Amino acid sequence: MDNLQTAETEPVQSFEGMGATCHPEGVYYRVWAPHAEGVSVVGSFNDWEEDANPLSQEENGHWGALIENSKEGDEYKFVLKTPSGNLYRNDPYALKMTNSAGNCIVYNHASFDWQNVGFQIPSWHELVIYELHVGTFHVKEEGQVGTLYTAIEKLPYLKDMGFNAVELMPCSEFPGSRSWGYNPASPFAIESDYGGPDGLKAFVKAAHEAGIAVILDVVYNHFGPSDLDIWQFDGWQENDGGGIYFYNDWRAETPWGSTRPDYGRGEVRQYIHDNAMMWLRDFRVDGLRMDMVPYIRNVKADGNPGNDIPEGISLMQWINKDIRENCPNCLTIAEDMHSLDFITDSVEDGGLGYGSQWDAEFVHAIRDTIITANDQDRNMDMVVEAITNRYNTDSFQRIIYTESHDEVANGQARVAEEIADGDVNNWYSKKRAALGVALVLTSPGIPMIFQGQPLLEDKWFSDSDPIDWSRLEKFSGFATLHRDMIHLRRNWFGVTKGLQGQNVEIIRADNDKKVVIMHRFDQGGPKDSVVVVLNFSTETFHDYKVGFPRAGKWHLRFNSDNEQYDPEFSHLGVFDIETMDGEFDNLPVHAALQIPPYTALIFSQED
Repeated sequence: MDNLQTAETEPVQSFEGMGATCHPEGVYYRVWAPHAEGVSVVGSFNDWEEDANPLSQEENGHWGALIENSKEGDEYKFVLKTPSGNLYRNDPYALKMTNSAGNCIVYNHASFDWQNVGFQIPSWHELVIYELHVGTFHVKEEGQVGTLYTAIEKLPYLKDMGFNAVELMPCSEFPGSRSWGYNPASPFAIESDYGGPDGLKAFVKAAHEAGIAVILDVVYNHFGPSDLDIWQFDGWQENDGGGIYFYNDWRAETPWGSTRPDYGRGEVRQYIHDNAMMWLRDFRVDGLRMDMVPYIRNVKADGNPGNDIPEGISLMQWINKDIRENCPNCLTIAEDMHSLDFITDSVEDGGLGYGSQWDAEFVHAIRDTIITANDQDRNMDMVVEAITNRYNTDSFQRIIYTESHDEVANGQARVAEEIADGDVNNWYSKKRAALGVALVLTSPGIPMIFQGQPLLEDKWFSDSDPIDWSRLEKFSGFATLHRDMIHLRRNWFGVTKGLQGQNVEIIRADNDKKVVIMHRFDQGGPKDSVVVVLNFSTETFHDYKVGFPRAGKWHLRFNSDNEQYDPEFSHLGVFDIETMDGEFDNLPVHAALQIPPYTALIFSQED
């Protein structure tokens, strides 16, 4: 890349990489500061003396130098000499920080011992994702925040429940110790209070040992806005804008401050691309979930072509194409929420190239159906549309859920809380919340559960309100309900393969009785075809005749009304069923079902 003549008799040596890169000869420091008149690096290795280690001017506004007496663990900053004085700046590529307003720490990716843990993310149709916020997931001392190390202690719980992927809310260094993470101050550094870069690697390694993939949430629609050293980094700016890393015109404006990166500038594109690839390469994460993609492709996220950002679109395409080529199993997920095929269409076909996207069509319809107070106001056609929605004819191009960090905050609460304000431990809350989970785990798509959901967590999500793990014992039956459904979704027992299939047929959408019955299948047939019965009313049906796709005995695999899930559930006598001859619902045979109130039933065949 750039050359450094170390001595007249030695060969020219090339040092790759941005920021502080460890080499046997020392640490090579490189920074992009096109408007600086001079740059030096200061740190614990030179007593913070401004003139001790000047950097040489390289091509395209870069500055670099090998500092032979610097090593891993040193603290450092860059000093940029500008017309308006000397600017002390943290390294935009810093991999480790003392804190967001402190110093950078030299970090060497090669120092972590991965111990040859081999892992490959499960196929997308097998995934069941658990969304996790490190700071509140497992807090061991009151007043402290959870860390990546305390999160590791709960991996056996996640494995036992059947989750095979976790999606971490953003972990990049942010101001203070508490945050959702969507205000990254140093995008390449892992939050120091969470355990820094070694903490994330230790978590990924432990998750992989437990057979669990790790998907990391990243934020590229804006940076900061506070503790942001890349703001006016080398002193240059226009219109009081952010300088070299940001748009300095109307395109800078986002709902989170005027800090949208300049997707059209080569060095900024490279910066974001380098960030995305680093997580997969150096931290071995298995996928990325990108926050609020509409604000990367459009200034106002309003679909108005006049506000489009073509270079934002091409940057996402470049990143997704490179990930697909270099890490074909890795999953990139868009939070776009505009329900467009274009988001998950391939780059070759003009799409953005994401593997999957959060599905607004599912979450909004299903939450509305479940939270609605009166049975007669529930719309089964809306439920059917939510079940059958897909992108580019692929069911797994969508992530389906009823709770996420967004859906249980910002004026909204947990599903059970929305049903029964202040008293989630009532029959209606538990029964209908379970129906929502059943829909998530039996509809075609990649299912996602939010932390605390199996514990019947109440209220709403807050970065200062940790998960109450005592609820795991208090609501052990409700947690078991989740576990049993996840095991069926993953075809744990070899008799529900259809729940991992692309296909769904709606057998009955009964708006009068508020019942939806669907046939889920991959290829179809015994141990594959699954019939899911969903009753969205307080009525108990004792002789509900419905068509079945195949004659013979259908075994009851799951009944959400089972008393083992909650002592208040009625545990009505629902059993295996034998079909009867006679066409029904355009199917060759039929059966008479008993369906308890607000209940999901799952049937499949042995042979």
